[in-house]
Amino acid sequence: MYVPKESQPKQGGGASGKVKDGKRKIVAQNKKARHDYAIIDTYEAGLVLTGTEVKSLRQGRASLTDGFVQIDGNEAWLHNAHIPEYSQGTWTNHTVRRKRKLLLHREEIDKLASKSEETGHTIVPLALYFKDGRAKAEIALARVRRSTTSGRPCGRSRTGGSRTGRSRRPSASSGASRAVGPRE
Repeated sequence: MYVPKESQPKQGGGASGKVKDGKRKIVAQNKKARHDYAIIDTYEAGLVLTGTEVKSLRQGRASLTDGFVQIDGNEAWLHNAHIPEYSQGTWTNHTVRRKRKLLLHREEIDKLASKSEETGHTIVPLALYFKDGRAKAEIALARVRRSTTSGRPCGRSRTGGSRTGRSRRPSASSGASRAVGPRE
């Protein structure tokens, strides 16, 4: 019996074992960026890669933790994204942390450039994935979240919690439990 291709169940992962999200095969995600920044707007950008970079990405090996996007003139560049050398590569292997050109429309680049110049705004990479066989990057215009020095997540109040309404017990040094001797 013939079953059309679109109704067949999807096979998982491939060599990398990463999750397929619709038609996107996600290679790397920047979870730290979603925690440290408030995402304002997201964009999908193509990547200009060498052959060994594509093969390394297909193996599911990449890291965006320290990555950032910079607008230089009329071009967008992905800096500090770590794509390790291809294991089967020879002298043609790529540099691990080189800047990679992002392919965006002119209007998108202009909008990102104007917004990123505002105080507290930056452009961060969120994910690397393959869509229809092409390497793509999901980038976001983001605002830096204000961090607290006490270690609490942003938005949690100082007074809220289990300590409110609790009475304080008298301590041993308060004098209430001390034995009183005869006065002279």
